[in-house]
Amino acid sequence: QVQLVESGGGSVRSGRSLKLSCVASGDVEEINCVGWFHQSPDTEREMVATIRRSGRTYYADSMTGRCVISQDSAKNTVYLEMNNLKATDTAIYYCAAGRWRYISDSYTCDYQYWGQGTQVTVSS
Repeated sequence: QVQLVESGGGSVRSGRSLKLSCVASGDVEEINCVGWFHQSPDTEREMVATIRRSGRTYYADSMTGRCVISQDSAKNTVYLEMNNLKATDTAIYYCAAGRWRYISDSYTCDYQYWGQGTQVTVSS
């Protein structure tokens, strides 16, 4: 089992930045990819960015250029730095982790573990 704990959320004005953290504990050798998702009351949970243990990164089109996902393997921590935040970025941000697998004709992170989420509120 892997436990994930997010932190770093809060309330900010539009145009500002936030850096979220996700700390993994437990059987961390089980996982080799970690992603950040967001979900607002009006939307489904959507992937924001994913990072593989190799360091390769993937971003949703809506966030490309406005966020950076990174990792500190020694601390079992993955970060999501978001810049130029907009009111539409208001959501709960979740960290998820799993194994990189070939599923439905493509490679993707098969997320098995989820954190409890951290709220990000952006006011205009």
